[in-house]
Amino acid sequence: MDELQQKILNTYTGKVVRKDLAFLVKGNLPVPTYVLEYLLGQYCAVDDEKIIAEGLEKVKTVIRNNYVHRAEAEGIKGKIRDAGRFRIIDKLNAELNTKIDRYEASFANLGLTGVAISDDIVRRNPKILSGNGVWSIITMVYNGGETDRDRWEVESFKPIQIASVDLQNFLDKRKEFSTDEWIDFMIHTVGLNPEKLNRREKFIVLARILPHVENNFNFVELGPKGTGKSHIFQELSPYGVLISGGDITSARLFVKYSGNKEIIGLVGYWDVVAWDEYEQQRGKHIDSSLIDVMQNYLANKSFNRGKSAHEASASMAFVGNTKHTVPYMLDNTQLFESIPDDFKKGAFLDRIHFYNPGWELKMLKKDSFSENFGLITDYIAAILHEMRNRDYSNLLANYVKFDGSLSERDHLAIRKTFSGMIKLLYPDGTFTDEEALEIIEFAAEGRKRVKDQLYIIDETFKAEPALFNYTNVKTGDKVEVETLERINHPKVKIDIQTIGDVKSENGEVSFPEKS
Repeated sequence: MDELQQKILNTYTGKVVRKDLAFLVKGNLPVPTYVLEYLLGQYCAVDDEKIIAEGLEKVKTVIRNNYVHRAEAEGIKGKIRDAGRFRIIDKLNAELNTKIDRYEASFANLGLTGVAISDDIVRRNPKILSGNGVWSIITMVYNGGETDRDRWEVESFKPIQIASVDLQNFLDKRKEFSTDEWIDFMIHTVGLNPEKLNRREKFIVLARILPHVENNFNFVELGPKGTGKSHIFQELSPYGVLISGGDITSARLFVKYSGNKEIIGLVGYWDVVAWDEYEQQRGKHIDSSLIDVMQNYLANKSFNRGKSAHEASASMAFVGNTKHTVPYMLDNTQLFESIPDDFKKGAFLDRIHFYNPGWELKMLKKDSFSENFGLITDYIAAILHEMRNRDYSNLLANYVKFDGSLSERDHLAIRKTFSGMIKLLYPDGTFTDEEALEIIEFAAEGRKRVKDQLYIIDETFKAEPALFNYTNVKTGDKVEVETLERINHPKVKIDIQTIGDVKSENGEVSFPEKS
């Protein structure tokens, strides 16, 4: 065992698991990794091979006996009936039946609907009302009533996520690791092999976690298939939900009506709402009212449908596949070319805080995945959830001052990305000037990628171009931020000279090519 792995085990004893174990258990089960690691964490959070082997068998037994396979749902119903009560693992959703004034549960795999569930369970677990369901350990009771509505009942419910964490303990232990060690530890934690990634690629992978750790963070990643774009949003956290971009409505996302009641949608229950397969789908159009509500929410954290205004802190992530290579897009179209036309509007895209360059990551192969120890998924998910209450954005001003041509949205985007990356890499708030500047460059580049495409999509942005230059407040050095794809492929469609032919706050005309 190498030095880093031994340090991980010694420092976070009982909170780590070997990341390949979930794959050994999962097989073809359509169940998130965090569900399996929740079970593995109870039996396999050690480095003793004998205990791990015994723990794996216990987890496999639980999966075999209690996890509801759709194909075997009738057999599970039989077990519940014969035993009177039986514990299952399934995805549960609840809604209020207004006709009889009671909450009723439905199950993704068991196939039952209209099952009685107590008001108390719903009050303690409001996410089950979100419409997307929650993976849970559920004790089902069979009462033998005359109708389906009377026969079944949810007796107890436990969402598959850790109940609480000691955040300060997590922060205090960060000092045991160097920056390089911590970054590799986090890469292992998300299930990837850090030895197959360079430092920039590690930053791109970790940037996918930003919506989980930063409130109201608007994130886009487009890139080739098979690079793991949606993995973190589907597998990492019970606090996030992944939805198909082609199936979303204003009612599902924001507010739906049941009689005279307004029922909050997904943004009211989850830390992250991620849109999968965000690319253009032929023949499909997005409801214009959804885009209007979305634009307001992305900018103001609030939405108004019907009589009331509401606020939420859910971050939005949009992930999808590109259709062409980066050089082709730069020379012929733009980097948002594959998203739905309905979203390809300046007013909407200007609200995106960070565009992650997914095309820089290689397609995942067998050796891309970690076989070593990382934090148990539901533990790190709970930490990220707690860290959303912290804000490091004000620290950026201690290091740089950006050019005055940047809009307030540019500044906000950079500050939020900076804050989120600090939480991920330096959660205890301890970092060097060089480390701060590295994150600032990365944050500014992610926002500049958005702005460069806006000049193509909406020419009105050319009237007030932003110069992504900053001054190091400690040394006085002036630095220009440029995206890597433009450095590598300097020929672009937009008229850079026209955009650059403006004066910055110090009166200089500048938009130089980066060597």
